[in-house]
Amino acid sequence: MSMGMGMGPDTGAAPFVEFQDVTRQWGGQGGVAGVSLSVPRGAFVSVLGPSGCGKSTLLRLLAGLETPETGMILIDGCDVTHAPASKRGLSMVFQSYALFPHLSVAENIQFGLKVRRVPAADRARQLAEAVAMVGLEGYERRKPSELSGGQRQRVALARAVVSRHPLCLMDEPLSNLDAKLRHSVRRDIKALQRRLGLTVVYVTHDQSEAMSLSDVVILMRDGRIVQSGTPQALYERPVNVFAAEFVGDPPMAVIEAAALGSPDGGSIGVRLEHIRASGAGIAPDLTAIVSGIEFLGGHTRLFLDHPQARGLGLILDGPAHHAVGQTIDLTLPPECRVLFDGQDARTEKDPAVLRDGNRQTAASR
Repeated sequence: MSMGMGMGPDTGAAPFVEFQDVTRQWGGQGGVAGVSLSVPRGAFVSVLGPSGCGKSTLLRLLAGLETPETGMILIDGCDVTHAPASKRGLSMVFQSYALFPHLSVAENIQFGLKVRRVPAADRARQLAEAVAMVGLEGYERRKPSELSGGQRQRVALARAVVSRHPLCLMDEPLSNLDAKLRHSVRRDIKALQRRLGLTVVYVTHDQSEAMSLSDVVILMRDGRIVQSGTPQALYERPVNVFAAEFVGDPPMAVIEAAALGSPDGGSIGVRLEHIRASGAGIAPDLTAIVSGIEFLGGHTRLFLDHPQARGLGLILDGPAHHAVGQTIDLTLPPECRVLFDGQDARTEKDPAVLRDGNRQTAASR
């Protein structure tokens, strides 16, 4: 399998990675159940969800560290369901870096090449290319203990680069880094993926990572896929209340439909950036009480209480001239509302569903 340079996801070709009705549980609990998904070649796909949702099990199944009870896993059209990890043509980047403490940076990066008996001249060339890509020139002789967390993760990335495998699996690789380093290494990962044309499957519980890095996000809950699609699709057109409240920062406000005069029951979701303070002479859709204020520099977030809503808020430009306990009238534009039925599923009355055609770009429920 060859690795293209600088390619985007090939959505028109056969899937590069495919799960077909895969189940792996322990005593009927945990893991994943009936998961089917497909990943285009060259795509950056994030698997997102809360702790225990099955995302790490999915990655271990793809890596060959777990075996499905039922179903089939294919990589580049080949059935690898029962193939060992060493025969799957993939690399992995771990949360814990997985570096050998007694080896230098260069030795850690070259370790897999030596095991595969790559000639010394080729190893040296690939090492030089990899350290240049991740900005580690001059660090080749250092041991992991002499590096920062961000530098150690770059060593792990360089090791994946020299493997020349077209598929890279990443298991929460930024969890051990502070916020500033996470942003920096996040940019490094995306730049490398684009430059090398890698297909990346990236597991995270951090939705900001998933939204900023991915071509496709797969949202999981209780071992099953809830929704998949582009970050924009998950943000704007969540399929149920769980997706609405999990994706987005701040999450979507969810209001009982009855509070907005809907006779159909269920609930209505609205993103906070679409909620406005009602102007003078305009009948409000809702009246809420200010329960908290966060000044965030360029804007201020008001936390609002209403007995028939959760996650309600208002985002204002600049500082806010409001006080805790004050009532505020709100306008919720009808075209920005998402209607969910009593089972928390988005209803067909929402025009966004009809426009979307209920397509699933990378996975099917």
